Amino acid sequence: MHLKRQKVPKNWPIKRKGTKYVVRPSSNMNKGLPILIILRDVLGLGQNRREIKRALNSGSIMINNKIIKDEKENVLLFDTITIIPSKQNYKLELTEKGKFRLGEIDEKDAGKKIAKITNKKTLKGKKAQVNLSDGRNFLSDIKCNVGDSVIINFKDKKIEKCLPLKEKAKIIVFEGKHAGEEGVIKQIIPEKKISEVLIGEKDISILIKQLMVVE
Repeated sequence: MHLKRQKVPKNWPIKRKGTKYVVRPSSNMNKGLPILIILRDVLGLGQNRREIKRALNSGSIMINNKIIKDEKENVLLFDTITIIPSKQNYKLELTEKGKFRLGEIDEKDAGKKIAKITNKKTLKGKKAQVNLSDGRNFLSDIKCNVGDSVIINFKDKKIEKCLPLKEKAKIIVFEGKHAGEEGVIKQIIPEKKISEVLIGEKDISILIKQLMVVE
């Protein structure tokens, strides 16, 4: 099933006028963009769906260091995209107004991304499994807690580093009315599940579930 252009999420950076339907992503449409939309409408690497499908089928596109051929593949926040023929690399980011955008990055950064820990449990043998905001899960010996962020290394298929949720940590708000705004944590109030964040010159209360620690 396709999606009516007029009903696409407000955070998609596409024009409201154009073809009646656009591709529906393979997973939650509010959390990412289909690779077809990114390649055609954002990067302008093809004039139509047929040209983009040809590029995908040729194995020319990678997401998070993995070749992708499905036009509906959903690219999530901080996922990386590599255009193999041109050796260009991008990361899906948010503007200050909460819309998705692509930022060009160096090749060395294309195999890594930041994600938030949403759940954690201890398995047999006292191994820790962390479940992440992008749906991935890892077994890791790195000490980290729910609410922290981690840097995933896709080449080594492991968690490389923990970014703790703590005072003075840099964050980005990824949901809610302040989505796309960046700031620094001043205080964490766990019993209320909120954090006092300095954004610009304003102190704002943000739900912990709506922010992510970044480097």
